[in-house]
Amino acid sequence: MPQESQPPKASKSGRKRTRWRLGQQKPDHNHVGLMPTVGWRQRNLRFLNDVLIPHIFTPRLPGSESSVLLTMHPEQTGVTWLGHAGFLIQIGGQNILVDPNWALWHGPIKRVSHPSVKPAELPYIDLVLITHAHFDHLHLPSLRSIAAGQPIIVPKGVGSIVKRCAFSNIIELECWQTSHFRNLEITLTPARHWGARMIHDTFRKFGGFLIRDDQRTVFHCGDSSLFDGFTEIGQRADIDIALLPIGAYNAPSGRPVHLNPEEALDAFEMLGAQRMIPMHYGTFPLGGEPIHEPAERLEQATIVRGLEEHVLILPEGQPAVF
Repeated sequence: MPQESQPPKASKSGRKRTRWRLGQQKPDHNHVGLMPTVGWRQRNLRFLNDVLIPHIFTPRLPGSESSVLLTMHPEQTGVTWLGHAGFLIQIGGQNILVDPNWALWHGPIKRVSHPSVKPAELPYIDLVLITHAHFDHLHLPSLRSIAAGQPIIVPKGVGSIVKRCAFSNIIELECWQTSHFRNLEITLTPARHWGARMIHDTFRKFGGFLIRDDQRTVFHCGDSSLFDGFTEIGQRADIDIALLPIGAYNAPSGRPVHLNPEEALDAFEMLGAQRMIPMHYGTFPLGGEPIHEPAERLEQATIVRGLEEHVLILPEGQPAVF
């Protein structure tokens, strides 16, 4: 909840009146405020002229071919990128869907290509995870298309948004809380971001997920900028596969809410993970950078750091099996 900008004043009725200042939060150094930085008007104008309008009038590309695996051996782990931050994670014999989004539009933001995987092409989803309430991560029509009586795990304060979908159980987690699902442990981790779906509901929490069976750990970062919390996450878990965002780093607001490709590699090394798979790029033009730039910068930085054997850039719809 926002903090008081000054001590409460008494109104004419005698009741104390509280003034709220936009963007202020309870003491939480991981929560990025809502206020834009200096120069936001010029950045928004450039985003409108250089990114938003050109993409609106550019034909949407066809989706690429996909080869989603409907079944997998329990000792194998499969990771399939569904575009943006969406993943099908097949681990411990369970099919988990994280932040699915098949939208073609988010308001004026146009998806640059048709989805490579349609909901009907997926195996039955045993569990759904949502990292935070932003519209590009919690897309209600996408959730309704796969909701079929399975449970969903969300950060604290997000459950009310999905209560009318056909999920059997809505589990809300605070940071570092763990929920057990069959043979899996699901832990909500910290992130440096923000979680409001609308400008007034800053009480909603946000984060990433550690997904663990008895053999392997997959980390889905959600959205985050670079912060010391990645070191703590790596100290608490031996991470085999880290799914880290690399796009939308030139935010028109100027707020530090996303990792750029080089920072994603920094986070990967702080986590001490074995493999990295990038996400949050190439699907929706949400930042001021060219749509192709994040993947190109990541490839270059990976070579410079000698991490080619550890970073795997997945084509949309093509599973990696570990």
